[in-house]
Amino acid sequence: MMNFDIQTWVKVAAFSGGGIAMGLGAIGAAIGEGNAAQAANEATSRAPEVSGDIFKTLLVGQAIAESASIFALVVAMILLFSDFAADSMLMVTVVISAGIAMGLGAIGSGVGSGLPAGAACTGIARQPKAIGQITTNMLIGSAVCQTPSIFALVTSFILLFTNFSARPVSPTWAAILGAGFATGLSAIGSGFGGGLIAEKSCEGIARKPLSVGPMTNVMLLGQAVTQTTAIYGLLVSFILIFKVAPESSSLAASFALLGAGLCIGFGAIGPGIGEGYTGSLAVKWISRNEGATADITRVMLVGQAVAESTGIYALVISLVLIFVI
Repeated sequence: MMNFDIQTWVKVAAFSGGGIAMGLGAIGAAIGEGNAAQAANEATSRAPEVSGDIFKTLLVGQAIAESASIFALVVAMILLFSDFAADSMLMVTVVISAGIAMGLGAIGSGVGSGLPAGAACTGIARQPKAIGQITTNMLIGSAVCQTPSIFALVTSFILLFTNFSARPVSPTWAAILGAGFATGLSAIGSGFGGGLIAEKSCEGIARKPLSVGPMTNVMLLGQAVTQTTAIYGLLVSFILIFKVAPESSSLAASFALLGAGLCIGFGAIGPGIGEGYTGSLAVKWISRNEGATADITRVMLVGQAVAESTGIYALVISLVLIFVI
C-alpha cells in the first residue's frame, strides 16, 4: 500500500470536494434553465409579436437560475486552487463537507428559480400589457428561491475559513461532515418549494394583472414559510461547526453528530416542497377569486404550519443527538 501524508490527503479531499460542489451544483441550474427555455419556445410560438420581450425575460430568468451554479463554481475553484493548512486530518473532512454543502445546496434553488422564469415567459405571451408586473414578480420570486443556496455558500465559506486545528479529530470530523449535509440537504426543499409559489404567482398576474398586490404579498408570505426549514438546517450546521465537542474515541459520539446533520437535512426536504405546493395553489386561486384572499391565506398558513411540524420534529431529534445523546 502507498503511504500518504496529511497534505496529500487534503489535496485529494479538496479535489473531490470541488468535483462534488460543481457536479451537483450544475444539476439544478440546468434543469431550471431548461424549463424556462421550453416555456419561452411555447410562448414565442403563441405570440411571436412579443418574442423580443419573451427572449429578454428568458435571459434574465436564466441568469438568476444560474446564480446557484455560479456559487458552486466559486466554491469549487477555491477548493481546487487554494493551499489549505495540513496540520490536522480534520481539514480532509472540512474541504469535502464544504463541497457537499454547496453542491447539494444549489440543486433546489436552481430548479426553483427556473419555474417562475418559465411562467413569466408564458404569461407575457398571454398578457403582453402586463410585462412590467410579470417581470417584477418573477425577479422577486426567483431571488427568494436563491436564499437556500446562499445559506449553503455561507456554510461552505465558514467551513473553509474557520481554524479547526485546535479541535480534537474525533468527534469533530463527524460534526463538520454533518454540518455540510445539514445545510446542503435542507436547501433542496426550500429552493424548489419557493419556486412553485413564484411560478403560480407569475401565472396569476398574467391572468389578472390588477391583483398583482395581493398575489405578490401572499407569494412572499408563502415563500417565507418555505424558507424556515432551510433555516433549521443552517442553525444545526452552525451548532455543529461552532460547538466544541470533547475528545472521544467512541464511534457513538461521532455518529450522533453526523446523524444530527443528516436528520435535519433529510427532514427539511419534504416540508419545503409540501409548503411550496400549498402556497402555489393559494396564489393561483387568489388570481381567480381575489375577494377570498383572506380566507385562502388563512388556509394556506394553517396547511403550511402542519407540514412544517415534520421539519420541527427533525430539528428536535437533531438537537437531542447533539446535546443529549
